[in-house]
Amino acid sequence: MSLVSDPGKAVGLPLNQQLCVQKHVEYVKKLDSRRDELEYWLTEHLRLNGVYWGLTALHLMGSPEALPRQETIDFVLSCQRDNGGFGAAPGHDAHMLYTVSAVQLLVTLDAVDELEKRGLGGKEKIGSFIAGLQDQESGAFQGDEWGEQDTRFLYGAFNALSLLGLLHLVDVSKAVEYVKKCENLDGGYGIRPGTETHAGQIFTCVGALAIAGRLDLVNRDRLGGWLSERQVDNGGLNGRPEKLPDACYSWWVGASLAMIDRLHWIDGSKLAAFILRCQDSDAGGIGDRPGSMVDVFHTCFGVAGLSLLKFDGLQEVDPVYCMPKSITTRCLAP
Repeated sequence: MSLVSDPGKAVGLPLNQQLCVQKHVEYVKKLDSRRDELEYWLTEHLRLNGVYWGLTALHLMGSPEALPRQETIDFVLSCQRDNGGFGAAPGHDAHMLYTVSAVQLLVTLDAVDELEKRGLGGKEKIGSFIAGLQDQESGAFQGDEWGEQDTRFLYGAFNALSLLGLLHLVDVSKAVEYVKKCENLDGGYGIRPGTETHAGQIFTCVGALAIAGRLDLVNRDRLGGWLSERQVDNGGLNGRPEKLPDACYSWWVGASLAMIDRLHWIDGSKLAAFILRCQDSDAGGIGDRPGSMVDVFHTCFGVAGLSLLKFDGLQEVDPVYCMPKSITTRCLAP
């Protein structure tokens, strides 16, 4: 691509065509220093997810050392509950979504062995928590003990268990059958059978099928057509028809297209330009759309979207896991 991430190479390019890597690295590093701000405490329910988003963005930008490794590991482990799952922060109830982030963080930090060393039951205890959330009749997964089912939780279970080498603990075939029931006539997928197609749920369902080795079940051209229609005139992507574009859909839509080998069906240069317009080139961070407040969620998925597009200077992202490809390759090697 003609767009570059290294300002030193950006001779003649306006600022909105550069990825301000160092600004974004500093933005992520400072997030935990804002404890005197109300926003910090209002987002406590996203704390563990936020660490995953921040660390993933740092790795993709080539700055994995920007967050202190041992402190990060200590925080992740402090969020584990007695049942083996993880909560959003210390003392919070365990939930599938936070447990997945915890596993991704431990794998990224090469610290899964810390579970055994600290007497926390090892990875098998996490696997038992996740496996216990599968509905044995339908194959679906719930997020916690309260029973809400969502294809996000099914994908999360496959994601975490495969990274831990424990996918055999669940009924993969039955879960795949459930995903198939979530497919709609437009080729997309919903939150559960009979619900409308949404780009985020497409990612979770296609990602789960990719992990299970069953992408043969996807109607790639039909789904690729629906996903490519998510690109709007300004280059951004939306999650459903008639919605505004959002930088995070650079990931949900882009990764889904990449998994079915249809990423070339959208205009990558226009999408990259849209993401770059969403960044704060002064204070760092990426927002949902140009001019919006930045946050670590959109920073992560904006950077990941650029990585999918092979943006210069970024590490390669794994479209199935939203982790550096170098790490998933090492972890999943036979």
